[in-house]
Amino acid sequence: MKNQFGEFNFIYTGIQKRRRRWLLVTSLLTILAIILCISMLLLGNTIYPIQEVIRVLLGEQIQGVSFAVNIIRLPRMLAGLFTGFAFGIAGYIFQTILRNPLANPNVLGITSGSSAAAVLCITVFHTSNTVVSIASIIAGLVTVVSMYFLSRGQSFSIGRLILVGIGLQAMLDALISYLLYISAQQDIPAALRWLSGSLNGTKMDDLPPLVIVIFIFIPIILLLGKHLNMLELGEQMASSLGVVTNKTRILLIISSVFLIALATSVTGPIAFVSFLAGPIANRLVGVGFSNILPAGLVGANLVLAADLIGQFAFEYRFPVGVITGILGAPYLIFLLMRMNQKGEL
Repeated sequence: MKNQFGEFNFIYTGIQKRRRRWLLVTSLLTILAIILCISMLLLGNTIYPIQEVIRVLLGEQIQGVSFAVNIIRLPRMLAGLFTGFAFGIAGYIFQTILRNPLANPNVLGITSGSSAAAVLCITVFHTSNTVVSIASIIAGLVTVVSMYFLSRGQSFSIGRLILVGIGLQAMLDALISYLLYISAQQDIPAALRWLSGSLNGTKMDDLPPLVIVIFIFIPIILLLGKHLNMLELGEQMASSLGVVTNKTRILLIISSVFLIALATSVTGPIAFVSFLAGPIANRLVGVGFSNILPAGLVGANLVLAADLIGQFAFEYRFPVGVITGILGAPYLIFLLMRMNQKGEL
């Protein structure tokens, strides 16, 4: 009896420690995101006092400050916050479902599908941002459905799905190159700027669809968080624990596709955020709890910090996607070398 009580006490203590660590890390990530958001509102060609920025945000009109904050800095900051959050969570979902750190929307071709649709709308049809958003969602969903049917066999295979996704990505990237090749000269700079992943020129009118999708699908994803952890244990184990694996997987993937498609339509495909957010969150928090929220916060912090670095750390200003690409490429090489050493490739 004493042994059983001691074992129970040990397990309970471990759960409490992991819960405290989760709360601490999530709180620190939230505080860091707030600091970065404030920095993006204060910093620019002119550094405004925080008192003036607060007055402008409360509705007061101050010459020069109101335009800079409300028209330029606030939309840029909100776009970085929400898209980073969406990219981070979507990447974590795919990596967890497929139990592979390489299985993120960038590698699987989902981002390329949304990007191809957006480039088509920008360079060929010259549509509004609303149409670009709708086209990105449809293209992302079509990419996922195509990937599922092309990889379908007698049973669900993670390796087959990833290989099909890589193939679709190559095909869609070729389509994007072709669209740029046949585009009018005046349309190419806008498309290239969008493809690099940038917060430049973001307007408040671009954000409502993304915010609505986040508030609809994030609660669904959080409610399925425990089932997601069980899916990570494998198909048979999750089924034995009462998880309806196919239904859960479909709901999570559809939710993630909506997040990634809308985020891509606002800022373009910001490189490596969905790839880095999950592993960083897992390293910071550890295992035992759902890291969906920490992954989203890591993604938001990555985008906000990378945008500040791109604006102020160099002589020339770089889009946020260039900075995240510089950060993510070494990690990808390290991960490939590590997986190769373990015989996972």
